[in-house]
Amino acid sequence: MQRAKRAVALGGAVLASVVLIQGSVASADPAAGSGAGGERTVRFDVQFSPFQLTDLGEPGLSAGDELVFHDTLSQHGKQVGDEVGSCVVVEAAGLSNCTGVVRLGPDTISFAFVNAPPPRKVLAVTGGSGAYRTVRGDGVLLENGDAANTGTLTLRLTR
Repeated sequence: MQRAKRAVALGGAVLASVVLIQGSVASADPAAGSGAGGERTVRFDVQFSPFQLTDLGEPGLSAGDELVFHDTLSQHGKQVGDEVGSCVVVEAAGLSNCTGVVRLGPDTISFAFVNAPPPRKVLAVTGGSGAYRTVRGDGVLLENGDAANTGTLTLRLTR
């Protein structure tokens, strides 16, 4: 049960759990280059926050429970943003539906993903605001599984 809670929480803490507003994807990593058709790949180091579980229904992790997260994102050791979001538990074994928002300065990128126990989460970029209002794409959140509770978030964005 505890392991399932942790798996759901770490995945939700994505995008980590993603980050405190001091930059933007456009300027965050100059080495991130663009591909054909305006595609750009950006990578963040994620510091997952302790998750908050709202336990509804049956005691312990069960369908309908909700996890919320607020994680920090950094590049080259400098904090560049954050991510906030929530996950609704679908199955007590650790399966949940998660949505979140990455904040980079005044601009945002929204995402959704299915959270399950493996440390690799595939997400869909569902939109954005400001400089990212026409963005779409996908990404991967990878939990390192270390004691420091860290991971990486890679977003592949197109306009």
